[in-house]
Amino acid sequence: MDERDWLAERFETHRSHLRAVAYRMLGSLSEADDAVQESWLRLSRTQTAAVENLGGWLTTVVARICLDMLRSRTSRREEPFGLPDPIISRVDGIDPEQQALLADSVGLALLVVLQALKPAERLAFVLHDMFGVPFDEIGPIVGRSPDAAKMLASRARRRVQATTAVPDTDLPRQREIARAFLAASRDGDFDALVAVLDPDVILRVDGPLPGEYEELHGASNVAERALIYSRFAQHTELVLINGVIGLVTVADGQPISALAFNFRGDRILEIDVLADATRLRHLGIRRQSISESPE
Repeated sequence: MDERDWLAERFETHRSHLRAVAYRMLGSLSEADDAVQESWLRLSRTQTAAVENLGGWLTTVVARICLDMLRSRTSRREEPFGLPDPIISRVDGIDPEQQALLADSVGLALLVVLQALKPAERLAFVLHDMFGVPFDEIGPIVGRSPDAAKMLASRARRRVQATTAVPDTDLPRQREIARAFLAASRDGDFDALVAVLDPDVILRVDGPLPGEYEELHGASNVAERALIYSRFAQHTELVLINGVIGLVTVADGQPISALAFNFRGDRILEIDVLADATRLRHLGIRRQSISESPE
């Protein structure tokens, strides 16, 4: 084995971790893969003899790459590109690669909040709170002192705690609530829909057209919108979305939408709808990925 092959083999042992960092930073699976690939290119051009902790070095590199990508979005005055990419898997299990991405129970609702943070705040929170990177290593990445980096993470943490509910981990209960929601949608039953929604429910819709994004609040408003899509309910089945029970609609072999839920008690607190068929196809959504019918 030559030196490059040896280095590539060592890099592969860190790939899943780097992809998990990049996904939390960027909210995009394709951009996360780009960031990881760029980290490999930088590693391959670096004299590694002086690198004592390759995992830490690579984490720093991929974090810097992601920070540059986030700052580039900001400098172009881009609005958030819509909902983050969901990680959709079968209801009977998550494959090892997906499990690595979701090791910290990073629900879609949390990624939505992270997307609203400033780039440096997001980096400090992700690296410290999710991956335990010390502030004396985070500071140089964002060009701040360790104390300033700590303040960035603290501000981000307050924002996350104020706007993100504690994730529900009871999958059987989630499945029951999601089935009730789907049944009410199929029957066009407005009252039954309201009954399964939290009074403070939030619906976020990333529509089929570029830049088409909508947010609704309140059980009545969300139930009315859900009834508009009831004609698609016959093509909708249960999946796991970022480790939480959700719904995917596939008609004629093509994805139409993915609904990610966040639950509070026996009701649905948040619904994130990705209705961009192009993005869904790029994520590999198809009927073969769905394993359970809600019937």
